[in-house]
Amino acid sequence: MKVYTRTGDQGQTGILGGTRLQKDHIRIEAYGTVDELNSHIGVLRDTFGTAGYEAELVRIQEDLFTLGSHLASDPEKNKMELPELEQSRVTDLEQRMDEMDSDLPPMKNFVLPGGNLAVSQCHVVRCVCRRAERATIRLQSSSYVKEEQIKYLNRLSDFFFVLSRKLAHELGAKETPWTPRG
Repeated sequence: MKVYTRTGDQGQTGILGGTRLQKDHIRIEAYGTVDELNSHIGVLRDTFGTAGYEAELVRIQEDLFTLGSHLASDPEKNKMELPELEQSRVTDLEQRMDEMDSDLPPMKNFVLPGGNLAVSQCHVVRCVCRRAERATIRLQSSSYVKEEQIKYLNRLSDFFFVLSRKLAHELGAKETPWTPRG
């Protein structure tokens, strides 16, 4: 099977349900950003210092494939049964953040991204997740998007912030506080 089809050479792509959209359509932007987010998490998984988080990160990547499949489908025309992103996954992220946060010193300042490659990559993931969330919310203004999907992306970006702090703590990386100047 060939990877290329040539059907997108004129700037359109097909989504589940048979609908063709311009490649700059907000739906394509939303699921493309979720795909980018998933790839950045793959880089994080491959970064020294995250070995103890492998299963958790893989589970999140699976969640993002589920979310992406919904974003990549026409909610009115798609007849394919898609897996669901359950509300319990939002609760799971909240519980995990509470667990990680319980071992951390309280935050007194915003922190600058950096200190260790894994910590920095967590911040990249967090930022791309926020962009995916914004694109999905823009899509929601013109098309049906399940509320759980927005909640999941919102919680997920928080999760990666807490994970960045947890990794900094575990790896002995310095957290540099932001000190406003002027």
